[in-house]
Order: sequence, then C-alpha cells, then structure tokens
Amino acid sequence: MKAAIVAIASLVALTALALLSPQWLVFMAMLALAKGVVVLGLLVLMRTGLVSFGQGLYFGIGAYAAALLSHHLHVADAAVMLLAGAATAGLVAALLGLLLAGYRDIFFAMLSLAFSMILYGVLVKSAALGSTDGFNLHARTFFGVALAPGVERRVFLIAGAVCAVVVALLVHRLLGGHWGRLATGVRDNELRVAYLGASPYRVVYVNYLIAGAMAGLGGALAALAVGHVDPEMTYWTTSGEFVFIAILGGIQSILAPFMAATIFEALRTIASQYAPNVWQMSLGLAMLAIIMFLPAGLWTLAERRRRSA
Repeated sequence: MKAAIVAIASLVALTALALLSPQWLVFMAMLALAKGVVVLGLLVLMRTGLVSFGQGLYFGIGAYAAALLSHHLHVADAAVMLLAGAATAGLVAALLGLLLAGYRDIFFAMLSLAFSMILYGVLVKSAALGSTDGFNLHARTFFGVALAPGVERRVFLIAGAVCAVVVALLVHRLLGGHWGRLATGVRDNELRVAYLGASPYRVVYVNYLIAGAMAGLGGALAALAVGHVDPEMTYWTTSGEFVFIAILGGIQSILAPFMAATIFEALRTIASQYAPNVWQMSLGLAMLAIIMFLPAGLWTLAERRRRSA
C-alpha cells in the first residue's frame, strides 16, 4: 500500500514537472529517469551479489533498436521504440545470460565488460550504423497520436515516468517476495541455496535478463530524450556511470537509483557549466566522500531520518 502511494505521488510530481518546467529541466529529468531505470535493473542483479560493468551494452542496444526503427524502417512512434528497446535488449540478455550466469565475482564483471566493448568496436567500425558519429532518430507520434512540435519531450517524460513507476513496482514486488529471498540467499551462501533444491544459476540468469531488459528500456528512453545515438552509449565509461550511481544511492530501496541518478545528472550539469575541464574530478571527489562517510549510499540518510522520527 505504501509503495503504491509513493508510486502515485511520484507519477503526479513527474507529470507536473513535464507540463510546467522549462525544456532544459524536462531534458535533464528524462536522462535521470532513463539512468534510474538502468540502475534499478542493476540493483536487481546486485541482489545476487554480482556487479556488471557492462550494462552499457544493453543501454546501447535499447537506444540503437529505437533509432534503427526510425532511421531504417521509418517507424516514428515512441511507444513502439520503447517496447523495441526493452525487447531487443532482453532478447540479447537472454542469450548472453546463458553463458554469464555460470560465472561469479570478477570473472562475471569482466565478461560483461568485454561484451559491451565488443559492441562498441562493432558500432565504431560499422558505417551502416553511423560509425563514430551515430545517427539521429525522430519520434513524431505516441500510440498513433501525432505530437505537436515542442511537446514531444514532455510527452516522452510522462511516458517514461509511467514505465519507471510500473517497473519499480514490479521490482519491489519481486525483491520483497520469495524470489528476492532466493537472490539474497545466492549472494550470502550459494551452496546452501543449492542444497535447499533451488538453482542459483537460474536465479542469476533471470535477474540478469531483467537487468538487461530494463537497461534497454532506459537506453530507448535516453535516445528519445537526446534524439541521437552514438557508440559512446556502449562505452565502458557509460557502464561505469551506472555503477557509480548505484553506489551513490545505495541498494536499500527501489527509490535510491532514481534519487541518485537525479543527483548525478544535476552534479554533472553544474560541474560541466562551472568547471568544464575538471567536472570528472568533481564527480570523483563526490564518490570519495560517499565511500568515506556514507558507505551504504545516500539512502542511509533517509533511513536515519525515518528511524529518528
């Protein structure tokens, strides 16, 4: 009940932001929402004790799937693009997960990174996919309804908010139930989970598939916000951003990824404007402070306040 109330309140707030805010704030909110969805999927995977340094792979696949629909097939419906981004990334995750679910620790992390760098290399060398420049996409309708110039991004933000709320509620239900306890068991003592008759491989595989599909959805949403895709979306620094945001927010709540993604985008925007040559250093200092003073992430501040109330 509490989760539903928070979800409705968040949806109302994001809708108001989409309708009343200037375009630059709508753009920033869309990017934060897209990255929040990706990191929420990463949180699902981290529940099994595994960290992926290659979520840029699915982020890029989702973005390129949406862009290719527009660029090559002349499909200009944003709803179809979002669906295609999540479905394509989920399909690739279903295939790669068959291999990756058998690995643990640093081997899992490095393999996931290797796949994202392979895609980066393919995109950079492929002239048909825009090479290093990428290409643009144009979404002019949503569920068949034509969008007036200037309101597209506002509609996309509302659509993204609905998607984010739905997946957040599903993740909340998943992690709060039997499957969530199984995933925690795999993280804490995989051998004991196997003795109880459950398959740790299947738990890791399903969570990896969910994380991939959510990263694809986030990628498609980011592509709609920017109106352009390029190979940088699959580069290791993009994957590193998702891990950064996960550590920044913590893994205690499904709201933490969205809060951390918003702070990350705001911090990067401000740092880029006032210190364009050293904005990465600002993010590094922020990360250092978080690890030293709030090792479980910013969400611990909300937890402390709730306990003291």
